[in-house]
Amino acid sequence: MDTIFALASARGKAGVAVVRISGPMAHEAVAEFCALPQLRQAALRRLIWQGEMLDEALVLLFAAGASFTGEASAELQLHGSTAVVARVLHALSSVEGLRLAEAGEFTRRALENGKLDLAQIEGLADLIDAETEAQRKQALRVLSGVLGQRVEAWRVDLVRAAALIEATIDFADEDVPIDVAPEVQALITGLLAQLRAELDGARAAERIRDGFEVAIVGAPNAGKSTLLNALAGRDAAITSEIAGTTRDVIEVRMDIAGLSVTLLDTAGLRDSDDAVEQIGVARGLERAKLADLRIFLQASPDEVLILQPLEDDLVVLGKADIRNDDVLAVSGKTGVGVDWLIGEIARRLSDRAASAGLLIRERQRIAMQSAVAGLESARARIVQAQSLPELIAADLRVSMRSLEAMMGRIDVERLLDEIFSSFCIGK
Repeated sequence: MDTIFALASARGKAGVAVVRISGPMAHEAVAEFCALPQLRQAALRRLIWQGEMLDEALVLLFAAGASFTGEASAELQLHGSTAVVARVLHALSSVEGLRLAEAGEFTRRALENGKLDLAQIEGLADLIDAETEAQRKQALRVLSGVLGQRVEAWRVDLVRAAALIEATIDFADEDVPIDVAPEVQALITGLLAQLRAELDGARAAERIRDGFEVAIVGAPNAGKSTLLNALAGRDAAITSEIAGTTRDVIEVRMDIAGLSVTLLDTAGLRDSDDAVEQIGVARGLERAKLADLRIFLQASPDEVLILQPLEDDLVVLGKADIRNDDVLAVSGKTGVGVDWLIGEIARRLSDRAASAGLLIRERQRIAMQSAVAGLESARARIVQAQSLPELIAADLRVSMRSLEAMMGRIDVERLLDEIFSSFCIGK
């Protein structure tokens, strides 16, 4: 196994820069530059290479089995100038047996050495990319290993059910003292309830990770673009009195109550002879239908809406600044009702986010669906009471393999290069 090194902190000028070294020669490599400190005790050392002082740095050593990668590791906490980092990296590259790490190689070694499972690695990637409080909390929850703990508990029940079924196969020519079907069916029913509950929360978890979409829809000149600008706090969309000004979907990404939200300003919904406007209206309708939440901006309470609102959608009156009635309305021009509207968006999306489960990637959701399908097939065979036990055992093995693949224990080699390519070199 090679010993690798890389800059683990961001590039550019900083107060501190961290260089990470991992592999069987990590400690010996550091010894080329300074006296080694005690394990897991930071010590100030002068880094000397070929008679030249490179920097004065904090040096940390970690033993194999007690580091992020599971290998003998070291960290050099340098002064964060570009020149210092470049000189130290150049010196490390001159040490025999060391090479620059590839993207995500430190984390990949953590997976290979059993320090993290694949779900934790995906949680770590999300934590690095987190932009909102909800994304941070969700990523930390997955990184903590709670999904792996649940999968292990499910695996125990699956192993028990499979063992009972296998017993009936092994002793097919003998009298099995008890009927195992009731216990196997009870185990499968319990597992199905837990796995389905996790699947139910998958969409909300994915939306926290990827962001919710909120579409503003209404007739031309309803004030949609002005409202979008007010919500975004900047002039993201062109506004005018000319109907049909907005021809395409305009997107603005923002943080609402700790959630990542993309606001969509759609073309005014109306029949038009203008071919370009027709395309804009069609795109707006399509995006509005797919959005997580829609804000219908009306000119009057009895206005007929082209798109039917769903139960949780917001239907509000616009242009409060020129209304003479006392009804609740909003105005992007003066800001009247905008705070209330943001609060309503936050409340509705927060309610959905509260149901989020631990499945944060489509890959995980597909694996869970495969596990559920295997269990459903096994239970159906047991209920029929005529299926061969070998078929029931095969269904249980499908479920077990799906859960193991989700955690990165089998059949994931083709995924690893893609996953780790998103990591920086020093991670």
